[in-house]
Amino acid sequence: MVYSYTAIGDSLTVGFGALPGNGFVPVYRGMAEQHVRAFVAYENFGVNGLTTSGLYEHISRNGAMRQAIKQAEIITISIGGNDLIRAAKSAPFGSKASQHFNQALSQCKTNVSGILRTINQLKGGGQGPYIIRAVGLYNPYPQVEEAGYWVQQYNRFLNGYAGGNLGVANIYGSFQGRERELLSLDHLHPNGRGYRVIAEQLNGLGYRPLA
Repeated sequence: MVYSYTAIGDSLTVGFGALPGNGFVPVYRGMAEQHVRAFVAYENFGVNGLTTSGLYEHISRNGAMRQAIKQAEIITISIGGNDLIRAAKSAPFGSKASQHFNQALSQCKTNVSGILRTINQLKGGGQGPYIIRAVGLYNPYPQVEEAGYWVQQYNRFLNGYAGGNLGVANIYGSFQGRERELLSLDHLHPNGRGYRVIAEQLNGLGYRPLA
């Protein structure tokens, strides 16, 4: 038995900020192999800088990605961080900032709902058991008071989908106060240690109904 793992999402899925092989995707894949006691083949469709709208477009039109999702027993998604980072950068200081974040969050919700709906449509038709694992957001801007609030709002929304075959890795608390230890030199992306924390959280969600 060979299991297929398809990873979709942004620079976290790419593993940006860590040495090759140290991103959460290859580390999680290794952990998955130990649990399912079988070889796990994987494809990584991560794109640096990808937003929720970008991923929604990819999953709607990219034939290779759609085919990989159809065949996968394990699917991971990391998305949403770039939407909020863009909102943080474009938001003026003061009262208008929350308006920008609100708008970004609203678009995130619409897009993520569409992404998850599309995955479930692609997986329809009795393809066998599969699991979806979504990576929640950490706050790369602990010094920005409002940022934590909006990251947690997004995580709350994402957790609303948890249940059945979908699990959410809540990494916010694992990174909080440990940014210096877990983020790479750009202070934005995880380092190898940070990616291992993400992989451990994903692994901790288990593999039912696969194993």
